[in-house]
Amino acid sequence: MRASRLVSLLILLQARGRLTAAQLAGELEVSVRTIYRDVGALAAAGVPLYGDAGRDGGYRLVDGYRTRLTGLTGAEAEVLLLGGLPGPVADLGLGSALAGAQRKLLAALPVDLRDRARLVQERFHLDAPGWYRDAEPLPHLAAVAGAVWHQRSLRMTYRRWRAPTDVTRIVDPLGLVLKAGRWYYVARCGEHVRTYRVAQILDAEPLATRFERPDGFELAAYWRRYLADFEVRRQRGLADVRLSSRGLERLAHLMDPAVGAAAERNAVADRDGWVRTRIPIETREHAVGELLRLGADVEVLAPLELRRRMATVAAAMVRLYADEPAGDTRSGA
Repeated sequence: MRASRLVSLLILLQARGRLTAAQLAGELEVSVRTIYRDVGALAAAGVPLYGDAGRDGGYRLVDGYRTRLTGLTGAEAEVLLLGGLPGPVADLGLGSALAGAQRKLLAALPVDLRDRARLVQERFHLDAPGWYRDAEPLPHLAAVAGAVWHQRSLRMTYRRWRAPTDVTRIVDPLGLVLKAGRWYYVARCGEHVRTYRVAQILDAEPLATRFERPDGFELAAYWRRYLADFEVRRQRGLADVRLSSRGLERLAHLMDPAVGAAAERNAVADRDGWVRTRIPIETREHAVGELLRLGADVEVLAPLELRRRMATVAAAMVRLYADEPAGDTRSGA
């Protein structure tokens, strides 16, 4: 345990330069007294580090000293090479930087870890976007990323869903998020923090104005809250349905995971191998489109308005397909 801590202490000093005993103690979750003992042990072992007293003091390594110890385990080396998804990194304009970093990492690793890391590259490929979706054009992603990195305000023209659809805003970009193959960015607009889809930006101009990030803002924590709130807002109603066993199985694959989970959780056996269940829905029109994907393997029981709308659409489809198509048709035979 102590050997691992000594290596970690060395890596911290190598990566960050001067650190006080209190800072080292906080990073390594030990007491300041323990740091004093560890520093003494390293010095006794010949590691060239020294401490400066005073307000701006702290411990540091002698300039030019580098240790070859990385502390990487095999699993950690593998994860580092899996961590950079090539598509998203290329979207940000960092594809060549990722390739260069991976080459340097492989060169620095001991032979056994290098071989394990190469196996990861040969045998695993991560493709984040979902099926049946072309890559979104993202002409302004680099501008947003630069504004995020340099803490510069951004003037953007953005296309939203409600009128007026095209609006111009000055925002302070706080972070970028990749969700299911789509890029979003979180930005402060006035007094509020909002989420925007990068593909909806029509024009973007980074400004010279530098902004200060809100105290205590954490991107990951904000995104978790945003997703939880989105789920609550998205599911506006409930529908009672009957599903065949095939319909229940297909629903889990075709619809949102929350809908599939609700269908399984609320399922009660009905006749002929069917089940009755209750599922969340967004709007009536959206539910019609989703449930029609299940064809004759679903029957809407309630609300009555949704059932009637399903019947209307089904009747229209019957009329559409009642006769042979007019005009010249080509057989696939």
